[in-house]
Amino acid sequence: MANQTPAPVPKLSIEAIQTVTPVRITEQRQTRQVLAGDGLVGPGIFQSCFNMVQYYTQEREEDSGWHLAGWIKETLGIALMEQPMICGRLRKGEKNKQQLEIVSNDSGIRLIEARIQIKLSEFLESKQREDVEAQLVFWKDIDEHNPQFSPLFYVQVTNFECCGYSIGISCSILLTDLLLKKGFLKTWADIHNNVISNNNNQKSPLFYLPGLKSTNGSSPDLITSTSSKNSAKTMIFTINTGTGTPGSEWCRKMALACLEEAENNLASVVGGEFCLILNESLEVIKVESCSKQGVLMGHDKEMNHAGWDDLGANALCFGDGNKPAPVSCWLTSMLGAFVILIPTTSTTNVIVTIPNDNTGKI
Repeated sequence: MANQTPAPVPKLSIEAIQTVTPVRITEQRQTRQVLAGDGLVGPGIFQSCFNMVQYYTQEREEDSGWHLAGWIKETLGIALMEQPMICGRLRKGEKNKQQLEIVSNDSGIRLIEARIQIKLSEFLESKQREDVEAQLVFWKDIDEHNPQFSPLFYVQVTNFECCGYSIGISCSILLTDLLLKKGFLKTWADIHNNVISNNNNQKSPLFYLPGLKSTNGSSPDLITSTSSKNSAKTMIFTINTGTGTPGSEWCRKMALACLEEAENNLASVVGGEFCLILNESLEVIKVESCSKQGVLMGHDKEMNHAGWDDLGANALCFGDGNKPAPVSCWLTSMLGAFVILIPTTSTTNVIVTIPNDNTGKI
């Protein structure tokens, strides 16, 4: 019998788009300087993002994605008070357009509610999953000329047909460390669960879409604006650094060492240059172009292979013990090959991303 062509995955439709802001005004504005070298303030900075999709089975009616999105409208507003940079905006300097900074101006994040006419179990087993999974996260490139109007963080809740939903999270590459190592996602999940447990008598959240929208007419047929999931390959490393803050030269050496290890493991060859993104602190992030020939090799630290799970991507639980299974994470690369260094108290996390075209150009 000839192989049958698998049925196409139905098109996703967006039901609502909302803005979530902190429940209180941020009194002391925070800023994060983006120190970029000449020529690096270009499309790559504005288009590259981190993506994560978590899948949840529906065990009870109140576990539906519609209920979840309604509660998210409330709980995310509380969580944003803990890390207001997430709902801030990127802006260019007034005098020097090569200077960028993120400011916590409470402009808010985007919350998207969507539906797709396929069962979750069928979607996860589909051979087309890898090709269409990017529909489950929403990302719109930051406006290169007027970045101050573009959100840096999106949440998309997608309802599957019968018994399942997903949470898609996307954020600017300049905020990746705040999500994964500064614990924003865990903080948000803890706040969400506490609010739910204290509202047992309230069957539906205040912002419950099926209870708010008109039943006349059909849903808007829109597709999320996002790049392909398969545009790049990523490897993650952890390095025990002990006490003290690593210096810039050490960071360059380790970035190159991890890049070469990723090249060997991913069977990819990067060109002569790569982009280094160094999360120095909450206040400063550096973006610089590095030459593979311009970095001296040699280091005394062991590079340990890691995964997204080691950065806490699979530990989020929204609801009473309803853990995600599975979780997908990926980086969209518009910077050519790039390396993100996220130092912590005793370790440094290194994320290496190589585009599938292997150009290695910035």
